[in-house]
Amino acid sequence: MKLVDLLKQDAEGVYHAAQGLFKLVNDNELNWKPATGKNWMTVGQLLKHASEACGSTCKGFVTGDWGLPADTKPEDMPADAMMPPAEKMPSVKSVAEALKLLAEDKKLAYKMFEQAGEERLENEQSSPPWGGPPRSLYQHLHEMIGHLGQHKGQLFYYLKLQGKDVNTMHLWGAI
Repeated sequence: MKLVDLLKQDAEGVYHAAQGLFKLVNDNELNWKPATGKNWMTVGQLLKHASEACGSTCKGFVTGDWGLPADTKPEDMPADAMMPPAEKMPSVKSVAEALKLLAEDKKLAYKMFEQAGEERLENEQSSPPWGGPPRSLYQHLHEMIGHLGQHKGQLFYYLKLQGKDVNTMHLWGAI
């Protein structure tokens, strides 16, 4: 199986499960966040972040376009600008908006997998702008699928903490 196909196959499962979990959220729950601890995103912020967790970051790795203003390099940004505290993160206004953004992100991710191509996926090496060792483009893109998967899991636990009847089948998109 080719690397582009592996990325698409892995992404499909994560996007499908994330979409199913998004649909379990009600618009009136977008401001909910865990009551203990600190720096928690609200559900709305989590949906917004998750709906940008894969495709837009894949675009940065594939094209070098990280969506920043001209003459701004990600590696020169302070850590709190790269990943702001939760209270400064944007939120979706509705679940419908989150689902639309997630679908757009999926489309972008698939486009970036194709644009990268087999040769670059296997042979191109870089370090992420937020730091870390050089890795292949394939590894970076696969990690962005994992990034979405991590936030899918976070949403799953938010739903459980809210008392919703979710189980492992929801987490993996089997329901």
